[in-house]
Amino acid sequence: MTTIARRQTFAALGAVIATGALTAAPFANQAQAATAADLDRDSQQALQRLYRINETARRIGQSAKATLIFPSIIKAGLVFGGAYGEGELIVDGKVDGYYNSVSASWGLQAGAQSYSYAVFLMTDSALRYIHETSGLEIGTGPTVVVADEGVARNLTSSTLKDDAYAFIFGQEGLMASLSIEGTKITKIKR
Repeated sequence: MTTIARRQTFAALGAVIATGALTAAPFANQAQAATAADLDRDSQQALQRLYRINETARRIGQSAKATLIFPSIIKAGLVFGGAYGEGELIVDGKVDGYYNSVSASWGLQAGAQSYSYAVFLMTDSALRYIHETSGLEIGTGPTVVVADEGVARNLTSSTLKDDAYAFIFGQEGLMASLSIEGTKITKIKR
C-alpha cells in the first residue's frame, strides 16, 4: 500500500471514529482479538458457523488450498466509512499467518455493522500470491468471486474455476450496503 493510500485509509477510519463512535460502540468488543489464541478460537468458531449455515461453503472449504477467515469485521460510516478486522490464513488445518482486513469508502452511508467473512483460496497460484505479496487486495490480483446466495446455489465441484471464493455471513447491525470489494488484506504479526 502506498503512503498516500495508507494516509487516505487512516483518514477515512479517523472520520468513522469521529463521526460514528456512538453508533459503533456495541460492536467495539468484537473488533479486538486480544491474543493470537483468542483470534484462533474466534476464527475456528466463525468457520464452523459458516459451515453449519452454508453447505456450499463447507464443500468449497474442503477442496480449498487455504482459507482466510475474518471472524469479526466492524464497519461504520457517516458519509465517510471504514471497516477493520483481524483474521488468519489456515493451510492444511494449521494457522499459516495472521492478517488484517481494511477498507474505506465514502458516499451516502450511515450506520454500523459487524460481519464475518471467509475467502477460500482454490489454486496454488492464489496461495502463492498471498505468500509472495504478504496479502491481497480484493479487486486486484487473483480473481475473487463473492458468493451470494444465488452464486453459491450454482457452485459445484465441477464449476469451481476461479482463484478464490468469498462468503460474507453473520451480519449484525444496520448499514445500507455490504461489500468486500476494495478491501486490503495485509499480513500482520501476532
